[in-house]
Amino acid sequence: MATTSDLRNGLIINYNNDLHSVVSVEHRTPGNLRAFYQVKLRNLKNGKIIENRFRSGEEIQIERLESGNYQYLYKETNDFVFMDNETYEQINVSESLIGKSGNYLKEGEIIQIYFHNSKPMSVEIPPHVNLKVIEAPPGVKGDTATGATKQVKVETGATVNSPLFINEGDTIRVDTRTGDYIERVKM
Repeated sequence: MATTSDLRNGLIINYNNDLHSVVSVEHRTPGNLRAFYQVKLRNLKNGKIIENRFRSGEEIQIERLESGNYQYLYKETNDFVFMDNETYEQINVSESLIGKSGNYLKEGEIIQIYFHNSKPMSVEIPPHVNLKVIEAPPGVKGDTATGATKQVKVETGATVNSPLFINEGDTIRVDTRTGDYIERVKM
């Protein structure tokens, strides 16, 4: 069994019967009190961040996650279907695990999936993707000085707010975490 001295950023531990990722660890030794570890934990199921105080020397349970690179194939109702690049096995990952980032996944994209006891626990999608614009309303002349935006539709079917100068057929870089336009990609 590990102790609190083994805590470090990125470590996965079992806390209150849930898997948590350690976000930050701070060892504190107040004057006349016992030393403790102030730890921020992110719940892997719901993404909530909590803070907890562990006593020095307290036992913790470290969990090992397996990971692998998977290729996105297609979306099937409420699941995303991925293929293992080594064994060619297909797995379904629920839409709730991927979240809004799934709107910006295009076929063939390589992502990393983390498993605990052969069950998908979390998905790591690239922070930025390049997507082709398939629909873009024309920009209105004279609106360029205000920094106005328009909604364009990208090849995955998602809509993105972009500057007025983006046209149909352009390729843009999109932040998968927020869905924001970053820049136009020159091909």
